[in-house]
Amino acid sequence: MDFIVNTLTLTVRFSAALLMASMGEMFNQKAGIFNLGCEGIMSMGAFLGMLIPFSIGGASAVPWYVNILGLLAATVCGALLGLLFGIIVITFRAPQGIAGIGMQMFGVGLAGTFFRSYIGGTQSITGINATAIPGLSRIPIIGEVFFTHNPVVYFAYLMVPVAWYVIYKTPWGLKVRAVGTHPRAADSLGINVTKVRYQSLAVGGAMAGFAGAFLTLCQAKMFNAGIINGRGFIAVALVYFGKWHPVKIFLGAVLFTFAQVFQTQIQIFVPQFQYYEFLTMLPYILVIVVLAFNRESNKLGPAALGKSFNREMRV
Repeated sequence: MDFIVNTLTLTVRFSAALLMASMGEMFNQKAGIFNLGCEGIMSMGAFLGMLIPFSIGGASAVPWYVNILGLLAATVCGALLGLLFGIIVITFRAPQGIAGIGMQMFGVGLAGTFFRSYIGGTQSITGINATAIPGLSRIPIIGEVFFTHNPVVYFAYLMVPVAWYVIYKTPWGLKVRAVGTHPRAADSLGINVTKVRYQSLAVGGAMAGFAGAFLTLCQAKMFNAGIINGRGFIAVALVYFGKWHPVKIFLGAVLFTFAQVFQTQIQIFVPQFQYYEFLTMLPYILVIVVLAFNRESNKLGPAALGKSFNREMRV
């Protein structure tokens, strides 16, 4: 029973960062922008999220609002990097795939450089601790699994219905879907395609930066160069996995995280298990298999995904 409860509890907790990043990438792709730079944006968010509380209090406890400042700084930085990516792929119409790889390398390299310059080595922070919800946390099994996390986890899960509402029930969400599906038609109706795409990249970048800060402030309580560990690329894949729908992306994020947590818990509870290398690969194999056998989902995606828009040249 301990194995099951621990696995489910950690799945809920650790899926928050991946969930936020993939929701942000969904906004990018819904607007027709394919952003492989999510990993780099998360790296910068992770560094800034840790830098502010560490600069003020070091490894000592700091007031709660200092950690919130770290989250806000990471979110703003993510939005700015999203806008920078927009300048590259929207204004200058660079190939989105290559530009995304460049953004990934830029963000990871910049975060690593700043980390060595301003901190120097691995340092811990107190971060944002888990807080059990009174009453609900005492429910057997369910209470421990769902109601013993820090507030940022609940915020990440709240973003799923919020993202669904914004993308499907608001005028701005309709514009986002329009410019990602048929930007020429959207332009003919008076929608500023460039503006909406920039806005989507800012939103997606902000969520990726927030996700990175979650890793340092709420999960690892430290920063290192490999803290993102491919989560940015997995977030991109999960948007395809979830067929560009917030609820399905959420399910994909939870499933992938469960596979990750499962393999670590097996190593803890069954140390004699000899094939842990296979279990380590299991989450990534799962994503590859699902995408390989779910090729029809590509037909459901934004028709203009990855395509630049130029109203003068009709492309």
